[in-house]
Amino acid sequence: MNKRPSVAVLGLGAMGHAFAANLLKNGFTTYGWNRTKARGEDLQSAGLQLADSPEEAVKQADVVIAMLADAATTESVLKQMQSSLKQGAIVVQMGTIGVESTEKLIATFAGQRADIVFLDAPVSGTKAPAENAQIVILASGDREKSKAIEPVFAAISKGTKWLGEAGASSRMKLVVNSWLISMVQGLSESTRLAKEFGFSPEEFWNVLEGGPLAVPYVKGKLDMISGGQYDPQMQLTWALKDVNLALAAAPESELPGLTLISDVWQDAVDKGYGEKDLSVVYRYLSEKTK
Repeated sequence: MNKRPSVAVLGLGAMGHAFAANLLKNGFTTYGWNRTKARGEDLQSAGLQLADSPEEAVKQADVVIAMLADAATTESVLKQMQSSLKQGAIVVQMGTIGVESTEKLIATFAGQRADIVFLDAPVSGTKAPAENAQIVILASGDREKSKAIEPVFAAISKGTKWLGEAGASSRMKLVVNSWLISMVQGLSESTRLAKEFGFSPEEFWNVLEGGPLAVPYVKGKLDMISGGQYDPQMQLTWALKDVNLALAAAPESELPGLTLISDVWQDAVDKGYGEKDLSVVYRYLSEKTK
């Protein structure tokens, strides 16, 4: 493969669309597929070759990125296009699909397409960082056999953390997301407490700012809470999915906080908050106590 491999992006939602856009900006021949084809039509003027099927999208690609909604969809689409892959292609699974599904895909490719390099590479970051190529990629798999992926990762991210054998990254992603989700729940409750004591979200942040607790991610969520606008960077529905993937992957661990969050966030989704940003948990808690 040359320094600029051709790339197929399967799944053109918020993250996959950002990947495709950044690849095109960096001069990569880029193919795309999405179940709802209209999601990629705005990138055609920039050079995206939009396919009608996963098989058509991958047949000329040196690298295939899968960024699909969930485990079941990912397994189905990768199975569908597997026989259409070029000899020696690199398949990069970048969605958060959990441990069980990742291990199933690793075994499937090893057994049925041993010529393919399969990388497990979920990302740390949401919509806006992805659009600005500021995500961090958690990569695992055979790094020596996947040198061609380096310029691809450089085009869509600010850095890559290599974590060992394929499968390690999906485990670490659940760790990272469990921390993030716990932080958002804690932030929502702390901001509710601040309001009860007569403090605004801005005053809360002013106390945090400049100290060790002033996480930039928190500032963004407090701005959403303050403005009452919850345009999704990460939908509550997908965050709840990740909570449940973490709980399913670690049945022997005592995780009472995550278990409680799963119950609370499921109720919030059931009450219609699922398509909002996960920080909408603050509004859910506020309206629940009225």
